[in-house]
Amino acid sequence: MTQARSSSGSRSTSKPSRKSSAAEKPVEEDESIWTVDKAAETYGIKHWGGGYFSVSRRGEVVAEITDRKNGAPHAVSIPKLLEDLQARGVQTPLLLRFPRILERRIEELNHGFMKAIDDLEYEGSYRGVFPIKVNQQQQVAEEIAAYGHRFNYGFEVGSKPELIAALAYMKNPEALLVCNGYKDAEFIDLALYGQLMGLRVVLVLEMPHELEVIEERSKLLGVEPVIGVRVKLSAEGAGQWAKSGGERSPFGMNLAQLIQIVERLRTKGNLSWLKMLHCHQGSQIPDLTIIRRAIEEMARIYAGLVKEGAEMRLLNLGGGLAVDYDGSRSTRPTSANYSIDEYCHSLVDAVKRVFDECGVAHPTLVTESGRAVVAHYSMLALEILDVNRFENRETMPLTGSEDELLIALAEVSENIHDDNLLEAYGKAARHREELHEDFLVGDISLRERAACEQYFWKAMTNIALRTRELRYVPEELRDLSSLLADQCYGNFSIFQSLADSWAIDSVFPVMPLHRLTEQPTREGVIHDVTCDCDGVIKRYVSDTDVQEALPLHELKEQEAYFVGIFLVGAYQETLSDLHNLFGDTHVVSVDVEEGRVKFSREVEGDSVADVLAYVEYEPKKLVEQFRELAETAIQENRITAAQRRDALTAYREGMAGYTYYES
Repeated sequence: MTQARSSSGSRSTSKPSRKSSAAEKPVEEDESIWTVDKAAETYGIKHWGGGYFSVSRRGEVVAEITDRKNGAPHAVSIPKLLEDLQARGVQTPLLLRFPRILERRIEELNHGFMKAIDDLEYEGSYRGVFPIKVNQQQQVAEEIAAYGHRFNYGFEVGSKPELIAALAYMKNPEALLVCNGYKDAEFIDLALYGQLMGLRVVLVLEMPHELEVIEERSKLLGVEPVIGVRVKLSAEGAGQWAKSGGERSPFGMNLAQLIQIVERLRTKGNLSWLKMLHCHQGSQIPDLTIIRRAIEEMARIYAGLVKEGAEMRLLNLGGGLAVDYDGSRSTRPTSANYSIDEYCHSLVDAVKRVFDECGVAHPTLVTESGRAVVAHYSMLALEILDVNRFENRETMPLTGSEDELLIALAEVSENIHDDNLLEAYGKAARHREELHEDFLVGDISLRERAACEQYFWKAMTNIALRTRELRYVPEELRDLSSLLADQCYGNFSIFQSLADSWAIDSVFPVMPLHRLTEQPTREGVIHDVTCDCDGVIKRYVSDTDVQEALPLHELKEQEAYFVGIFLVGAYQETLSDLHNLFGDTHVVSVDVEEGRVKFSREVEGDSVADVLAYVEYEPKKLVEQFRELAETAIQENRITAAQRRDALTAYREGMAGYTYYES
């Protein structure tokens, strides 16, 4: 376990653009008001946790898991899991997967549609498919196939590798295998072979020319294909991926192309092949009214195809079911203003109204909900290794012989009160800037420059502390608190494990995993261990808003401090990047059987040799070249033979080691 450390800092390199709280928050006079309920409220876990994660009376984050054997509920302590895994030699950072949560999400989605179909007297059925692109890991595909079997839950694929993976796990002849994406002859052959072997395969046309290839390959293999057509809707989606839908979407055909497909099929006597209409509204659509509007348009197009004589059976409403990452239950891009049940009811109601009006038989409804199924399934646990602080209350004493600007800055820092906060802020900033210029031209010493930083940050700290007591904070001082947030260094790579946070500023819930009976007295920003200024989590979920800093506890000597990043099951594992050659983390799946916690599966994270091989190094050759370097050093009397042996041992051990910081 890594020893907790802290160090002092002197300057900030950038100014955050949003308001956040100060690096040190005032501790309430009555300490008893801080409770675990207050902790849960502070980090918003009651909202984004969805009933899958909560805070125990002991102040630990727990996963709510039902026993696989008897269904009894269990609150599994995540810090206790980390302790048990450490005893087994498995260190953080690591990804924890909870298969029972995945199973519950599949159940909730299917039960939601079953209930809506029953309540609204819809005469069709529901078939869900999981888009493999959302999480292509083998364990995920295997578990989705197993848990979804009783619901005839299938897969959606968008590439040849995804199709090959899905075919290996398609054991249910009632489940759908929806083939999207651009398809060559080999892709189409594999899909048709799947159909020949009894699977319900649907080849969805993305572009008109794909029909010609399907006609050719199906004739050669002697099989009548089931095809679908993906169309562009006039209605755009909402949120980060709004442009995935609408007329300018890169996916699917316009309505003129759709009619051309219908005419070609009719002319060749193959109109009976067309069974599915499909659209893609986009991912993570936070507003249910936008989803419903698109569904109504989709239903009208389907009804039109039926009137054209197509033997339609399947209406694929695509994805879009959002995850409430920030717990606000709103139309923010990071939220959703609806539940799964409300989503299901609204979709069934919308299509039923259109079909009843048009006199069209109710088809089987299909959705491709991926993010909402797997997001809660995984979380990342990491350790905070070190802390760097910008706040300052201690300064080196001055003798009076220093530069007059430095003496003036020291006086500003010592004489701050409620009536001169803006004036003091301006003076301190000007004095510091001038002292920096003096240092660059050699007019002040290194020691004076260091003292300048100390007195400047002392002034900023004192001003920030006083602004908390004001009813109105001047605009110039509102971002000051964020400058004082601690820099907390976490043992992980944001590029490997949280790619969307870096690439598109997505928000994921982050919170301490333990010590939640204690009131946090610090606020910090979490940096990773890559050598990159983008390796930082910039946004944090709170009880009221998304903030720029996270409430944290003071690190303790000889005691590890763990933080969890939640709802990372969708996309993050396969969007990863080998920045600084940090590889995949360890992965451990957690179950409960007959009252006992069970690590049902462990996948070892990448070794240094693994990631070097990814980028075309040959580990054996590297060892040989290092051995040559060491032998040359012996010949030049730089090292001894014993030192060569130790160096080679260290090199080999490093090659076999974890890519992350190891204690």
